[in-house]
Amino acid sequence: MPVYEARPNAQSYGHEIGVLLIACLNPFPPGDVGNASTYNYPVLYETIYDVTIDKLVNEGDKSMAPAVIAAARKLRDYGVKAITSDCGYMLLFQKEVAAALDIPVMLSSLLQLPFIASTLAPSASIGVICANKARLLPSLLEEAYPVPSRPVHIAGMEDAPAFRHGILDEKGSLDSDAVEKEVVERAIKLVEEHPEIGAILLECSNLPPYAAAVQRATGRHVFDFITMIDYMQAAGRRRAYTGGY
Repeated sequence: MPVYEARPNAQSYGHEIGVLLIACLNPFPPGDVGNASTYNYPVLYETIYDVTIDKLVNEGDKSMAPAVIAAARKLRDYGVKAITSDCGYMLLFQKEVAAALDIPVMLSSLLQLPFIASTLAPSASIGVICANKARLLPSLLEEAYPVPSRPVHIAGMEDAPAFRHGILDEKGSLDSDAVEKEVVERAIKLVEEHPEIGAILLECSNLPPYAAAVQRATGRHVFDFITMIDYMQAAGRRRAYTGGY
C-alpha cells in the first residue's frame, strides 16, 4: 500500500470535480448539475452565497468575482481535479477564475461552442436553449465563442411557466414533466425555424434532465453541462488499457 500524506485544509478525499453553486432555492432532480447522483464519480459542492440568480443573470454583476475565485480556490485546496459551476452565465467569471487557479476551469456549458462548431458541416448552425435569452448578451456569448465559424440560434426559457416557477422565480418546487414539455417544445420550434441546426446546446445547468427528450424529439446531438463535465473528468482520470491483441 502507498503512503498517503494529509492535504492541508482537506475535510475529505477522492473528489473528481468541484462544483460552484450559486445561492438559490431550486430543486435539483437527477441529471441536474446540482444533484450528486448525476455523476459516476465523486463531486464536491461549494455554495457562493454572494452570487444569486438576480445578481448573476439579470444584473451581470462582475463585482462578485473575488467571491467566486475564493470559492474555487477552496475546492482546489480540497483536492478536486477541475472546477465547474451550476449556471451557464458564470461564464462572466471564466477568465478570472481560470487565471487564478492551476487546475482546469469550465464554468459554463457554453464553452463547448467552438468544439461543437468544429464537428459540423459548413452549412450547419448551432441551436442554444438558455434560461433567459435577453440576458445571453452577444458580449457574454463572445467569451465562449470569440471567433464564430457558424451561426448560433437561441431560444430562451424565461417565459415558460413551469421553468420560470421552478428556476427563475425560485418558488421551491419543480414540475419536471411540465418543464420537459416546455423544453422539448422550444427545441422543436428552434429546429423547425432553422432546419440547418446540426446540434443543440443546453446552456442552463437545470436542463440536462431533459436532454434525452430533446434528442428524441429533434434527432440532433445534444450537449449540456454534463457532457462537458464528463469529458473533463475522463481526461483527468485516464485508465490503463488491457485486452486481447
